Amino acid sequence: MDSLAPIWPPTRTRINNVSLGDAWPLSIMPSHPSAPWESIVPFHKLTQWLCYTLMVPMQQLLGAHFAGSELMTGLPEYRNGGLLVDTGLLTLKEEDYRRGLEQYKRNAINTGQPRMEVVPLFTVDDDVIVEWRAATVGFLDELHIAVNDMLGLTGEDRLSLAQILEAGTWKV
Repeated sequence: MDSLAPIWPPTRTRINNVSLGDAWPLSIMPSHPSAPWESIVPFHKLTQWLCYTLMVPMQQLLGAHFAGSELMTGLPEYRNGGLLVDTGLLTLKEEDYRRGLEQYKRNAINTGQPRMEVVPLFTVDDDVIVEWRAATVGFLDELHIAVNDMLGLTGEDRLSLAQILEAGTWKV
């Protein structure tokens, strides 16, 4: 992560002038002036995606072992989070829904912006999006357990979280 810090846009969340990449403040998190990181939710989706992508062939073809790989999280991105929205597991609070529609209307009057589908619109750093991504990570952990239990898989036969993501949630 230290090596990747310089690639992040200067608009990303920073602490001590160091860009944190895919990490976003969330207003409902505790915060203290001497510990600004306490209110930041780290995701690092692209970094984790790269790790998942490289780990599988390295394990299968090279016999590599990655200690702690079971601690990696699901990816907080639109396919996984969208599944939770599409199935109705996650919904917007009414006030957030109205606010998102108002933002869509303001954006739609800009030249060149699509006006095809009216949907709530939020910026990537909006609390709604940060919460959605965080909830996605948590629910993917629960889904991982549930799928393995439903299939009766135990021990080394259990599907990894990466397998659940690739063959399950992304395809759905």
